[in-house]
Amino acid sequence: MPKEQAQVECRIRVRRGEDIAVGPGKIELLSAIREAGSISGAARKMGMSYRRAWLLVETMNSCFVSPLVSTATGGRAGGGAQLTEAGRKVLDDYAVLMAEVEAVANRYLETLKANNPLR
Repeated sequence: MPKEQAQVECRIRVRRGEDIAVGPGKIELLSAIREAGSISGAARKMGMSYRRAWLLVETMNSCFVSPLVSTATGGRAGGGAQLTEAGRKVLDDYAVLMAEVEAVANRYLETLKANNPLR
């Protein structure tokens, strides 16, 4: 049986006081809103309740100077949600942050394995 390879797993959360302004789950939600065009569609895609998704959006919007998600109420034309310019920027910047953090973590892992090999 082949041995499993050691790997690094990084999870970054940005806090504002007690609130998590952004982290892996909220980034996934922002991405799902961008794809679905609505909070309800994003919630369905992620297997969470609309209420939970809405509360996460409210938290994100309140943590940043500019809201990350804008919403339109339903009606004849239907509602919806979309990322604001700030939301798109946070999504892009978080991806860059994670790529850089994972690169550093993987370099550390290689040093760790070289100096003290893992089983």
